[in-house]
Amino acid sequence: MSKIDLPQGTLDLLVLRVLSAGEMHGWGIAQRLSIISQEALQLQEGTLYPALYRMEARGWIQSEWASSENNRRAKYYRLTKVGKKQLEAQKESWDKLAAVVARVMQHE
Repeated sequence: MSKIDLPQGTLDLLVLRVLSAGEMHGWGIAQRLSIISQEALQLQEGTLYPALYRMEARGWIQSEWASSENNRRAKYYRLTKVGKKQLEAQKESWDKLAAVVARVMQHE
């Protein structure tokens, strides 16, 4: 599958969704999104980390330093209660938007 450009505001939704499965470090988040999207999403550090910092400042996620699988220090991120509510709200909004866009695109 070819790479795609994310519509503005979509990255937060995707990161929150990945973190809903459990805590993960930044590189792991990027890898998980790449795998799930069949490599259509290739997030660069300059894209992912500012989003993580922004979401942490908003209280949607929390971070903690720990050792990674290969014994390197890594910052692990996890959803907060506020983040779970934000994920639900963004998913609901996304589902509505996707349905409207699909309806318009299918109209003759």
